[in-house]
Amino acid sequence: MTTVLVIEGSADPHQLTQALPGVRVEVLDRLPAASHPAVAAVVRSGTRLSAHHLDRLPALRHVVRPGSGTDNIDLPALAARGVNLHRNPAANAAAVAEWTLLAALSLTRRVALGHNGLIAGRHLKAACLGPHLAEQRLAIWGAGPVGLAIGQALGPAVKNLAYAAWPSNPPHLPQRPAELLAGWADLHVVALPLRETTRAAFNPPWLAEAGRHRPALICVGRVETLDLPACLDALDADTLSGLAIDAIDPEHVASLTRLGEPRNLLLTPHVGAQRADVRRVLDHWAAQTLRTALLAGRGEGG
Repeated sequence: MTTVLVIEGSADPHQLTQALPGVRVEVLDRLPAASHPAVAAVVRSGTRLSAHHLDRLPALRHVVRPGSGTDNIDLPALAARGVNLHRNPAANAAAVAEWTLLAALSLTRRVALGHNGLIAGRHLKAACLGPHLAEQRLAIWGAGPVGLAIGQALGPAVKNLAYAAWPSNPPHLPQRPAELLAGWADLHVVALPLRETTRAAFNPPWLAEAGRHRPALICVGRVETLDLPACLDALDADTLSGLAIDAIDPEHVASLTRLGEPRNLLLTPHVGAQRADVRRVLDHWAAQTLRTALLAGRGEGG
């Protein structure tokens, strides 16, 4: 029997079972440690799919990723094995943009500082005087579906907006050269994919240039695009006025349990896309994508 492997939390197995008659849907909390007969796998952002894992999935022909990021997937290994990758990078963009607006308001109004102070038993009202969001200049690093949605959501709320210039950006976008953008903005949003060229790209030299405006920094992508220790140091040195990071995954928690003095710091456990309507859309998309991939050849598409 054809088997589809679903990593727990990546898709609704009941909906998959209904959409895939005659297919066995198996839910696991991680990729198998031994050889497995799955012809398709549905994975989430925290699931590392390497060549080593693929060796245990010799029948695999399809990988479904309900979301945008692929830094957890060995793309050359997939291609070498002829495995098709299906992903949906746009479905969660508006939800992530909504979280970004929340973060921008939290940092500029210094709500995060006030909250963290209260948790530590301190009343920091006097330190929570912040600027008007409408007076801020916004820089967006990344013009994929999420970056574009952030511009649509925050653009009307800020004074000015510019994207980091890049050849593949849509030509209508307001853009500034990356080397000038750091020192221009009051609020930076990082919406870049994690690659070797973007790993720890927001590092001490960048922070030194950006620090002239004492900006707030929001990361909606992988935390590894930041040099996190350097960003926390900049927050302590008051060259960053605030820091918000969404994609805090389980492996990051241990390094964040002793954060010291209350900071204007917002950390969330990768909840940017955790919205019920987005989950419904992605569950439906995963089911229909697998139905097309696996059953169309049997005359059961639709």
